[in-house]
Amino acid sequence: MTKTILLIDDDPAVLEALNECLRPHYQTRIATRGQKGLELARMQPQPDLILLDIELPDMKGYAVCAGLKQDPLTAPIPVMFLSSHTDVGDITHGLGLGAVDYVTKPVAPPILLARVQTHLRLREAHDWLQDQNVHLETLVSKRTRDLEARTLELQHSQDLTIFALGSIAETRDNETGNHIYRTSAYVEVMARRLAASSHADRPMAAKDWEMIWKSAPLHDIGKVGIPDHILLKPGKLTAEEFEVMKRHPTLGRDAIRSAEIRVQSEGSFLRVASEIAYGHHERWDGKGYPQGVGGDGIPLSARLMALADVYDALISKRVYKPAMSHAASVEIIREGRGSHFDPEVLDVFLELADEFNDIARRFSDVTPEGE
Repeated sequence: MTKTILLIDDDPAVLEALNECLRPHYQTRIATRGQKGLELARMQPQPDLILLDIELPDMKGYAVCAGLKQDPLTAPIPVMFLSSHTDVGDITHGLGLGAVDYVTKPVAPPILLARVQTHLRLREAHDWLQDQNVHLETLVSKRTRDLEARTLELQHSQDLTIFALGSIAETRDNETGNHIYRTSAYVEVMARRLAASSHADRPMAAKDWEMIWKSAPLHDIGKVGIPDHILLKPGKLTAEEFEVMKRHPTLGRDAIRSAEIRVQSEGSFLRVASEIAYGHHERWDGKGYPQGVGGDGIPLSARLMALADVYDALISKRVYKPAMSHAASVEIIREGRGSHFDPEVLDVFLELADEFNDIARRFSDVTPEGE
């Protein structure tokens, strides 16, 4: 079924350009006033995505976005701001109201199409996830003779769900390559080693350990809400840009929690994914973000992810830095013992350093420098 996009803008030239770009691929509806846009958003069939200008004749686009998000009928519809405003404060205000993206005008048609496609796919994955959760909860309550086979099927569906959503996040940044495969494997080897060790203060079931590494691909899901001019900037971020970037753990946690709440499935298999998304930039010494918590206040899943993420960032080439060798990366991480990283997790990493190197080679994007 063809997707429908609602355009809310009062500039005829902009509307004409948007229509030329989108009509070959999608159906479009047009509103030139904010109130009319709110009405069209409620009409069935509802739009799959809304492109919203900030300056409208009757009300600000911010007020339109707030109205859409306050109405349960229109709240799930993703909203993308399209505006000539480039101030970081304007961008963060729009994202804070619940918008999924902020694109500055004028925008090139290929870029707009790519962004639209990304958010439509993300919504499809979100809706599918809701259906999957309902399906999973129903099946779990049944007693059937093929319970074992169905359980395996459900686990496979969960794994596919997590990797599908994680892959959507990675498409925003084509430099990350096999990042989610490598980091998941790093987390898995560390979690397996910790699970096998005898610690009476860590009474976790095998399935709970397993969910840690299976949830790892969603650690950066919140980056879908970070504007491209910040996410893909080929250089050091300004202080203001970094503040926007630092919102991605919260955006990721909120997206996952929203999916759980909407299907009344809090505490589902995505609980660990929420912990990882929100906590993987915290530091052992409490100097990380978004909360600035430290020590055991950081979930173990997030502590494992933090080390895996930093190691992979060090060995990977980026537009702003060359790849580092495995040996140099290990030494940098070793220096973070008790400050950046949980000492126990870091010790496990050092025991498994050769396995990390093997994983990096197995899922390599390019051959690491110095090897």
